[in-house]
Amino acid sequence: MRWSRYFWYTSKDDPADVEAPSHKYLVKGGFIKQIASGVYQYTPPALRVLRKIESIVRKEMDRTGAQEVLLTVLNPAELWRETGRWDLYGRELFTLKDRHGRDYCLGPTHEEEVTDLFRSYVTSYRQLPLILYQIQVKFRDEKRPRFGLIRAREFIMKDAYSFDLDEFSAIMSYEAMKFAYDRIFKKMRLKTLMVEASVGAIGGKSSHEFVVLTDYGEARVAYCENCSYAANAEIVPLGKGKEEDEPEMPLQKVATPGVSTIEELSRFLKVPPRKILKGLLYVVEEKEPLLVFIRGDRQVDENKLEAILGTDNFRLAKDEEIKEILGTVRGFVGPLSLKNNVRVLWDNSLYGVKNMVVAINEPDVHYVNANPGRDFHYGDMVDVCQVEEGDPCPKCGAPLKVNRGLEVGHIFLLGTRYSEPMKAFVKDSEGKDVPVVMGCYGIGISRCMSAIVEQHHDEKGIKWPTPVAPFELDIVCVNISDEEQRAVAEKLYTTAQEMGVEVLYDDRDESPGSKFADADLCGFPYRIVVGKKVKEGKVEVQSRHTGERWDAPIEEAVGQVKELIHQEKL
Repeated sequence: MRWSRYFWYTSKDDPADVEAPSHKYLVKGGFIKQIASGVYQYTPPALRVLRKIESIVRKEMDRTGAQEVLLTVLNPAELWRETGRWDLYGRELFTLKDRHGRDYCLGPTHEEEVTDLFRSYVTSYRQLPLILYQIQVKFRDEKRPRFGLIRAREFIMKDAYSFDLDEFSAIMSYEAMKFAYDRIFKKMRLKTLMVEASVGAIGGKSSHEFVVLTDYGEARVAYCENCSYAANAEIVPLGKGKEEDEPEMPLQKVATPGVSTIEELSRFLKVPPRKILKGLLYVVEEKEPLLVFIRGDRQVDENKLEAILGTDNFRLAKDEEIKEILGTVRGFVGPLSLKNNVRVLWDNSLYGVKNMVVAINEPDVHYVNANPGRDFHYGDMVDVCQVEEGDPCPKCGAPLKVNRGLEVGHIFLLGTRYSEPMKAFVKDSEGKDVPVVMGCYGIGISRCMSAIVEQHHDEKGIKWPTPVAPFELDIVCVNISDEEQRAVAEKLYTTAQEMGVEVLYDDRDESPGSKFADADLCGFPYRIVVGKKVKEGKVEVQSRHTGERWDAPIEEAVGQVKELIHQEKL
């Protein structure tokens, strides 16, 4: 392909309002264009990357015996209502009505539809095990689309579904997919960490995520370097603390004018944040007040809170709501004199505390040396605390490490979560109808493209791993007006095509600096520079990954690149 004729347009300027390197370089490099919030178009080079990712996934799915299907984007509400997920899935579901008033959604996942397909044709245990998969566009109305393809509202996903006669067989399918995923991500040159995860709105018995550690991941993952434990932070259990061993001090009321944050209060009273009781007022389903108390040095994990409440429809109360519900202002929310209609949850971090600083729902005033049992009383104790670096590993007790992670794959052992309500039964060896045991397995195809860039880039741009690069080789003619350089570049271009190397020939009438900058930005694994050295019968070969440069005879240059590409694909 000649760059002068190819639909590929880069930018010299950094895009505005981007944070993640992958977002920056995919936009600046001309791979994607935003058409709406969380919705992106893919240009020809981006599509080449996506197709290579899909090819890796297809090969490994086929290797497991999975069979490819293509389900519908438009899902009828009736299927989702059979499992109760039409209401359960919440506001992430894109819904619409047809001209007859019938309800549909744009598929965010396809458990219902694939179960319906299964029950239409499979009736006997002799037809099992079975795995069906597809690669298709998905839609989720994310709260906060951001970081480009990392958190988008329209995205490409591979979703697979296994059907087995019993739980033991289902676990075997689940384990087979674990191995397949490991192979897939290694072939993409992605370093992933497999972690335990919540089943969320998908449901089921257990699940694991495959995450790429990056500062721009949406998930927080905790892992132990002393043992094999690793989990999404939202499911890491934090138990009750030990009862503090100190005498109870006399309760005192102190003036704290204008001191409304934990940090200000800590400085003002000269006490550590852990000795301050923090109260957060939420509004659930836009009507129910919920008060959460936690230690001042800890944060509420709203994913844990969502699991407790069974809904994601909650938010922090506004100033006027705090005044109306509690009669106070932000920063002075406490456990005293509460109305009966306010539900209260106490985080485990507060168990056994002594001599705490406590707000009393009165502006500019706090109690010091407040003690549970004497001055206030616990209610329901729950785990809503965000796990932090150094918290004890629930498996061995060693200090945990905590990092941000980008989920690129998620697998679920569903059990009979869908087969029972949808009556997807098969006859077992005794002729008895039993619900099929299911699993589901997702990989974010478009998200993988971002994840690869997150792990493979530098200050100049992308460094595509050869197996997923849009082109393996970039031939740069330094001076397109020089007949000798142009003739050599054309010859190398033809040779590369004949040798099966995926090549882009930069024949644009641009400055050498501009061409080199684009080559670095767009991330070609190898580059052949055709310049003044052609008079000596040489060209320069460059590796984007190592930065190494060397001169090669013109007739040997493409062959050297071909051999390097071959070695990388082994």
